[in-house]
Amino acid sequence: MNYKKIKLKPKKEESLKRFHPWIFSGAVQQKDASLQEGEVVNVYTAADEFIAVGHYQIGSIEVRVLSFEQEEINSEFWEKRLSVALNLRKAIGLLSPENNSYRLVHGEGDGLPGLIIDVYAETAVIQSHSVGMHESRMAICEALKVVLGDGLKNIYYKSETTLPFKANLGAENDYLYGGKEVNDVAIENGLKFYPDWVKGQKTGFFVDQRDNRALLERYSKGSSVLNMFCYTGGFSFYAMRGGAELVHSVDSSSKAIMLTNKNVELNFPDDNRHEAFAEDAFKFLGSIKGDKYDLIVLDPPAFAKHRGAIKNALQGYKRLNAVAFDKVAPGGIVFTFSCSQVISKDAFRLAVFSAAAMSGRRVRILHQLSQPADHPINIYHPEGEYLKGLVLYVE
Repeated sequence: MNYKKIKLKPKKEESLKRFHPWIFSGAVQQKDASLQEGEVVNVYTAADEFIAVGHYQIGSIEVRVLSFEQEEINSEFWEKRLSVALNLRKAIGLLSPENNSYRLVHGEGDGLPGLIIDVYAETAVIQSHSVGMHESRMAICEALKVVLGDGLKNIYYKSETTLPFKANLGAENDYLYGGKEVNDVAIENGLKFYPDWVKGQKTGFFVDQRDNRALLERYSKGSSVLNMFCYTGGFSFYAMRGGAELVHSVDSSSKAIMLTNKNVELNFPDDNRHEAFAEDAFKFLGSIKGDKYDLIVLDPPAFAKHRGAIKNALQGYKRLNAVAFDKVAPGGIVFTFSCSQVISKDAFRLAVFSAAAMSGRRVRILHQLSQPADHPINIYHPEGEYLKGLVLYVE
């Protein structure tokens, strides 16, 4: 374990003693001059005591901690961490004939900061959010084969958009394993869908809304449902199974609408209750008549991806929810979400509260929603809680 060394300034190890997995550049006193981004480094206190091992990177976060023990980051390490992650998913009863799609690794939540792995049937999709994880991709690939065994036929690597600032890394999207005639149909709570990891957003499907979609299904019977920012239509086909009388899906992307229609047809062939529209969300909401929809879903992409965008993002959430409150039928339900990590639960709730006040309608909170158990939050890293949602009753 002859890794290069980083030494901290005095008293800058306190957060590491509380097992926070990030070391900020301002905490670093000195480092080996030959360090390359993505290398594994040993971190020492000002008193020269070992405290962590992790990936070195250039930026405000200088080290992402892989372990607080002095261990080698080798094949045994990767297999052990992936096995622990898989066992957690098994323990919560997630893997079953009714569900073969799940998040296997959720970054810091699984002790692997900078790494995302989603599984769809027989395909695992890897995303690196750090150079260190990118450099480790083949080791991770080999560990995945061991841990998932015969159930794994393909591994797709998709980090071209998550490492755009490192164009020289060669982070092309491609198969690391398998990849011949792949056309997986994934299953979530008994419903089928086509994940598009090659051309779609993120890893191909938003598995983080699984539990929230199941909740919406319970509210859908006899309702007219509007699914805004539908992407691949997840909320839409849950609403249909729940007994909705009418479901409209809206997304600005025509490709997303095409995939939504494919997914609806996969579950409800020739069902005329569903119609999809490739339109801007605000334009569509503004054009509809009030009382048309009993249930509206607002699941927009992240309005703020960094702290500098928070103010504008909160205005966006307020404006979007205000229109929904204005348009939903009396006694209607609004499911509203924010997936922006830098937007706190309190800030999002205040934006929705302001929108409710603008509408002048009486609004009550029925549920406060978050991410599912396969997106665990490291208790020492509260920043990992990114998905916020509210279910609202609007009189």
